[in-house]
Amino acid sequence: MNMPTRLLLTISVSLIPAISVAKPEVEGTDKDAPKRTEEYKEQVSDIASITADRGIVTRPGRFTIEPSLSYAHSNSTLVAIEGFTVIPALVIGLINISEVQRDTFVGAVSLKYGFTSRWEAAVRVPYLSINEDIRERDVFSGTPVDNLRESSGDGLGDVELSTRYQLNDGLEGWPYVIGLFRVKGPTGKSPYDVDQTTLFADDGTPIGVTLKERPTGSGFWSFEPGFSFIYPSDPAVLFGNLSYVWTLKEEQGFANGGTVDPGDIIRFGFGMGFAFNERTSFSLGYDHSVIGETSFEHGNNQFDATFDRIHVGSLSFGLAHRLSNSTTLNLSVSVGVTENAPDTEITLKLPISL
Repeated sequence: MNMPTRLLLTISVSLIPAISVAKPEVEGTDKDAPKRTEEYKEQVSDIASITADRGIVTRPGRFTIEPSLSYAHSNSTLVAIEGFTVIPALVIGLINISEVQRDTFVGAVSLKYGFTSRWEAAVRVPYLSINEDIRERDVFSGTPVDNLRESSGDGLGDVELSTRYQLNDGLEGWPYVIGLFRVKGPTGKSPYDVDQTTLFADDGTPIGVTLKERPTGSGFWSFEPGFSFIYPSDPAVLFGNLSYVWTLKEEQGFANGGTVDPGDIIRFGFGMGFAFNERTSFSLGYDHSVIGETSFEHGNNQFDATFDRIHVGSLSFGLAHRLSNSTTLNLSVSVGVTENAPDTEITLKLPISL
């Protein structure tokens, strides 16, 4: 993200005429106190969960349906050099420059149910549609002509099952602390399930592999324990999360490297939100993922060399508007701040409580 964009976001937050979300006093003689407390918790939950799933757990006996639609765009440029350096500013050899553009649409439905005042369970079923264009010149050949390769894929993504438990009541100045455990199954089409094409140099030496179709899933089971917190601090609501994603290794065949062990992921995020009024709120947050290196059983190929870790960070801001007592409209926008993050991502959610 360039500097003017960061400045614009900072100014927009500082000018918000925030409405107080101070915690109501609960007295034992007030019959309406529990009701006011639940309404207050819902308001705080709406503010905190605009840009991520960080809200308070679902009320006991309440069933929530949350359809969502998101669009992400990525644009990156890769440079490969085959040659040698004469002086630091001069390279003798061939330079290959590739530009990759990817558009991803994700439609999903999440179902949540509150079993108690502290425990909820949820399932999320996504459907993906991916289009990728690669513009490049013939690999390691001196031609001035660009080639355009297109590939796409659509289908069911990886289904998620999760459960959350509220560990405390958020009293005496403590934040609400919520534990999380998420399981993601390999229900989508993995990179090892789609057709592949081997790329060769002019002398017939294999130099890489490309996919004919975009995969819609990872192909691996993953388990994610973690926790989040929500801290009301008049006039704002502070929130954050920390989790660890452990991915099981799988046997993918000798041609794909044998037993593949994807790198585990450390995720964390933080942010704050403001309420304009009883129906509309705004939030600003940052999310970061540190992805470890993938290891292969037969990892002696020179083209398997990768960095030890990958960082994916994005800055998010969003608006939530309560359409009725049971329906809320959430709109969030994320901007990538690291090279491997999507450039932009727009997400629209419509949680409906029954």
